[in-house]
Amino acid sequence: MAEYTVKVGMVSLGCPKNQCDAELMLAKIEKAGFKLVSEPGLADVVVINTCGFIQSAKEEAIEEIMEAINRKNDGINKKIIVTGCLAQRYKAQMDEEFPEVDAVVGIGRNSDIVEVINSVLMDKRVIIDADVNEKHEMDGDRMQSTLPHYAYLRVADGCDNCCSYCAIPLIRGHFRSRKMENIIAEAEGLAKNGVKELVVVAQDTTRYGEDLYGKLMLPELLTQLCRIEGLKWIRIMYCYPERITDQLIEVMKKEDKIEKYLDVPIQHCNEEILSAMNRQGNAEQLSALFEKLRREIPGITLRTTLITGFPGETEAQFEELAEFVNDVKFDHLGCFAYSAEEDTPAAEFPYQVDEKEREHRAEVISEQQEIRVGERLQQLIGSTVECVVEGYDRYSEMYFGRNAAQAPEIDGMTYFKSKKRLYIGNFVNVKLTDVIDNNLLGEVAE
Repeated sequence: MAEYTVKVGMVSLGCPKNQCDAELMLAKIEKAGFKLVSEPGLADVVVINTCGFIQSAKEEAIEEIMEAINRKNDGINKKIIVTGCLAQRYKAQMDEEFPEVDAVVGIGRNSDIVEVINSVLMDKRVIIDADVNEKHEMDGDRMQSTLPHYAYLRVADGCDNCCSYCAIPLIRGHFRSRKMENIIAEAEGLAKNGVKELVVVAQDTTRYGEDLYGKLMLPELLTQLCRIEGLKWIRIMYCYPERITDQLIEVMKKEDKIEKYLDVPIQHCNEEILSAMNRQGNAEQLSALFEKLRREIPGITLRTTLITGFPGETEAQFEELAEFVNDVKFDHLGCFAYSAEEDTPAAEFPYQVDEKEREHRAEVISEQQEIRVGERLQQLIGSTVECVVEGYDRYSEMYFGRNAAQAPEIDGMTYFKSKKRLYIGNFVNVKLTDVIDNNLLGEVAE
């Protein structure tokens, strides 16, 4: 009789950095001889890689855990392992509140995932904590979980900026860069496996190398990445405004493989609010930066992230933010209502804004942005853009994908018809013909 192979499924929540953690764990699990399954409902052991950044992310993670517990009670999943940010931060609470969970493993012990699986299969309950600064593994074999043509490339983890609202330093520890040679080797391996687009990520990507090499090394890293054969697009996410240097701008201008796209989360523009957030700058300095980027890199796509309803934010300060966003006209924007995270300084600040007001302000910014984006996309009708194919929508009978101004998962899609059959990962030129729900429509140019 053939020996039964234990099936393991993983649900990974949250940001691309968490996804990189998941891919490292998946590679270890497969190498150990377990059978990986894509659906948690098919798994003997389900691993839930949680996010714990803000309240909504915690709620999503808890819902996923409860679903797994229900499946376990129905005899579907045999064992449940919880990893990731929520497990790192709330190990004791999860141990107490979810007795049905077989293991709670902090980020610092992701590298032990195979040993954890073997332990729970022997009916041992495992609750592990570890110093993420010493134990968190960022190098090693990965099992790519994105579409074949793009991958996230993590260059660092943790953060030392200590923004007053943010729990990331409490969860992921101090800022730690990866060695450049390890990053380059990983990128070369991804390119050999067919990856055409690298999305460069960290908690603070622009700080890359400062801890290892004594200076900001992102420009040099990007220059080396551009030498890798097979790569077509290199996209940069999570850049702090005060560390966008002339050297970085020069590399973006010079290197054709680097997309003219920059993600610069500013969170706010009012100087008093930024100071309370333990961040630098003001509206005048930020405006000057974005004007410079557009002047130096014509056609650049700018994305940002904002927080509304930060403690003490007055109506006038919110209006200043709304006016600033309207003036700058970001191409893409994410706006979030402030979430008071325990053990962060801002959670104890006076003058907390009412929750409904925080959410209302976020909705105002988001609705205004939707209008601006629609107007901008209308101006693109008639132009031709290069797109990467990411699938086929049977309902609309159109292919869909992204152009260079659209980052994976967050910036909308481009839908297009083609007389020829296309495959995921193909790059095609698309003539734009319409805009629907702020997605671009077009047809492959002959």
